[in-house]
Amino acid sequence: MKLLVLNCGSSSIKYQLIELSDEADLKAKGLLDRIGLQTSDLVHQVPGKDKVKITQEVPDHQVGINLILKTLKDPVHGVIKNENEIVAVGHRVAHGGENFNASVLITDEVKDEIEKCCELAPLHNPANLKGILSIQAILPHVPQVAVFDTSFHQTMPAHSYLYPIPYEYYEKYKVRRYGFHGTSHKFVAQKACRYLGKDFNNINIITCHLGNGSSVAAIMKGMSIDTSMGFTPLEGLMMGTRSGDVDLGVLLYIAEKENLSIKDTNNMFNKKSGVCGISGISFDMRDVEQAAENGSNRANLALDMYAYRVRKYIGAYAAAMCGVDLIVLTGGIGENDWLTRKKILEGFEFLGVEFDAERNMNMRGREVILTRPGSKIVAMVMPTNEELVIAVDTYNIVNNSNFKF
Repeated sequence: MKLLVLNCGSSSIKYQLIELSDEADLKAKGLLDRIGLQTSDLVHQVPGKDKVKITQEVPDHQVGINLILKTLKDPVHGVIKNENEIVAVGHRVAHGGENFNASVLITDEVKDEIEKCCELAPLHNPANLKGILSIQAILPHVPQVAVFDTSFHQTMPAHSYLYPIPYEYYEKYKVRRYGFHGTSHKFVAQKACRYLGKDFNNINIITCHLGNGSSVAAIMKGMSIDTSMGFTPLEGLMMGTRSGDVDLGVLLYIAEKENLSIKDTNNMFNKKSGVCGISGISFDMRDVEQAAENGSNRANLALDMYAYRVRKYIGAYAAAMCGVDLIVLTGGIGENDWLTRKKILEGFEFLGVEFDAERNMNMRGREVILTRPGSKIVAMVMPTNEELVIAVDTYNIVNNSNFKF
């Protein structure tokens, strides 16, 4: 059963074609970027073969999806003969509001609800909806499934998800903590439990999704009870270009001093802050670490600030759950950056984390335990695979099967 997984951004489409039966088999993946500009780039790859780059004008998402399908059918670097081999399409949808606590088959009612959530995620949901409508136009008889970034966090209690502002704004506008990266947090927590032989529904887990966008989740006996991202993905950890937690007075003060509009202020805190804003070098941790090695004080400061804030959330969530059994690191930084992992996990002996610095240095991009045998709390790396989660949810919803990834 071949499934197409789409992650549509405002000017990009990430895709994977995955075949599921008893196991998952990645057939092809790619990224179409710069949609709406004069020249768009599609980078397509079949496992075991060289990447193929196609450059042409792609004015909108529907043209882009047509190009992706054409590439998947190409006699030289394609993997299917025709679109009929694609039996379902799964979409990553950023925001499901309070209406969706699980993935769903897309109907007209679901599309209406996704559209209503556009005001909650104006950068993401409109693009996600474009992808859904494009598939509907191109492959009208193929079922589609929406997998929401927010759904896993719908188990948070009110005392966790509400903000201490006038309650009327929750009632009128649904202003509350929603959280994001839910598919990743759930996937790595469950997979880590299977790897360790632990019961997901009977232990306390802190998951750290660390990439250009970063978040931490507290998962208590199988349920998310808190997460660092909030009403938007701006809250929480310091990130590549996002500030994370900051005194709201700072926002108001700078906006007044610099005579910034709401749009300009939003742009500064979302796109010019974080690791990039502190280091003055890059949002990419590899560039910042290289600069730190070359003696940049600001690069060193950015690295220390990033790790310190992750540590704060781990400590806070351990307290919120009255203890933790497992800490899982994932995402581009969590999986590959040994130095940042060291900065985060060293010094947690008081909690029961016996960090193995040597093992940490010698691995990247695969599952590995980062603590010594006998450590009260296990810390480990577990690579994430959000596309596989989307594919499995799509498979199960369309077929009502019990496929296990």
